[in-house]
Amino acid sequence: MQSPSQVHYGATKRILRYLQGTKDFGIWYKSTNDAKLVGYTDSDWAGSADDMKSTSGYAFSLGSGIFSWVSKKQATVAQSSAEAEYIAATATSNQSLG
Repeated sequence: MQSPSQVHYGATKRILRYLQGTKDFGIWYKSTNDAKLVGYTDSDWAGSADDMKSTSGYAFSLGSGIFSWVSKKQATVAQSSAEAEYIAATATSNQSLG
């Protein structure tokens, strides 16, 4: 930054205070023998009024903690709700394998 001002200095201090106060935050997993890997997926159909594209999302959990999730607009226009669900399921499967 070429010429930082008091505003920048204050913002930097605020960020550092936040990081200091949240350094112990995280996702904690209990060590159990019955922790199951579970994936969830869903989509809407033509939910975007602008371009009629669907939105899909997925989440993966291990035991009681979610560790991966996405929600985004699909790249293509689905012709039915079933097609939108297939597109969402494909994205979920790809994430689980890759």
